[in-house]
Amino acid sequence: MSLARSLVDVRPLRTSPVFRRLLIGRTVSVLGGFMTMVTVMYQVWDTTRSTAWTGAVGLAQALPLVVFGLFAGAWADRADRRRVFLAATVGQAACSLLLAVQGFTGHVPVVVVLLLVAVQSAFGALGAPAAGVFLPRLLPKDQVAAGLALQQVTGQSMMLLGPALAGVLLGWFGIGVCYLLDALSFGFAFYGAFGLPALPPEGEPSRAGLHGVLDGLRFLAGHRVVRGALITDLAATVLSFPVSLFPLVNTERFGGDPRTLGLFLSALAVGGVTAAALSGSLTRLGRPGPVMLCASATWGAALVVFGLSTSPWIGLVLLVLAGAADATAVMSRSTLVQVRTPDALLGRVTAAEQIVGQAGPSLGNVRGGLLAGWTSGATALIAGGVLCVLAVAGVASTTPELRAGGAPAPEPAGP
Repeated sequence: MSLARSLVDVRPLRTSPVFRRLLIGRTVSVLGGFMTMVTVMYQVWDTTRSTAWTGAVGLAQALPLVVFGLFAGAWADRADRRRVFLAATVGQAACSLLLAVQGFTGHVPVVVVLLLVAVQSAFGALGAPAAGVFLPRLLPKDQVAAGLALQQVTGQSMMLLGPALAGVLLGWFGIGVCYLLDALSFGFAFYGAFGLPALPPEGEPSRAGLHGVLDGLRFLAGHRVVRGALITDLAATVLSFPVSLFPLVNTERFGGDPRTLGLFLSALAVGGVTAAALSGSLTRLGRPGPVMLCASATWGAALVVFGLSTSPWIGLVLLVLAGAADATAVMSRSTLVQVRTPDALLGRVTAAEQIVGQAGPSLGNVRGGLLAGWTSGATALIAGGVLCVLAVAGVASTTPELRAGGAPAPEPAGP
């Protein structure tokens, strides 16, 4: 296999100028989003010196997505997705601009900052389902996986760059400048989406309100491939997400060195970037089901061996492997969702995927923390990895459509 075929497939950049603009806009906006995430945490901690308040930042980000996500998906399946995304982008930019104003003018109550974060997250919950239809509508079916891989590699890269850049800018210029740069970054996202054609739903539009949400849930319950993909993701995150265990495992096994702890987190991201950059052969394979199952099982197995390891260097290698497996599983899962879901339902299914991706790691951190309190960090890590592998094996054994890879055409479904 040639190195060129192993590298991320860049055909979407060559064949679709619209996708190219979208990717540039999304990349800059994601960079700004990670900068704001760090800046909010810094401001809340600097104001309160309370871990309870910094924990509330995560709640302010996650709760609107969980509460409004499915309803936002139903709305996106009733309207021109381009207009919905543009409106959501303007709303997010306005929230960043208000955060910048309060950052320049002086301290405001922390509740106000969290409220702005929550409103911005609500606009994000609206924009994500609309954006979920862009790739299947803009790219040929055989290039959707490649487009998702390009989004993954740029997103993971910004996850590495954004927090570091925010730290530098906070030291030089303060919180106002960081928030302002995030607001400006949404201009790139707006530019990227502005050239899109109109993207109304293909097929029967969603019913209004709760009826449309229930139609989407019925599709998820009845579609074995999409349902299996989301269950596999939940198995990998709820049962085995390791981040909350890192400080304890670092203390138990590696002497509590803070440098080692920081490398644990970086190793997952390095693995993700590497896997996305070398995803060409997998995205061209056209079998996202088996790839997702194997990658999810590899994630769990790598965490089991990491829990058994007593060498920090071997541990870091295993976390790089876990991060690569996680990124591969995410790309494959998103490919399955986007090519197997009818366009008229894609907003709602994308919203469900976003909720799973947001809630799963949070629940996994809670599970790991509780189990570690009763046993040990290593035991919780090993048990979670074993449960993940068993759950993935269960999904694989009961969903032959996933093992077979799946055809790219959507299955007939819907209300």
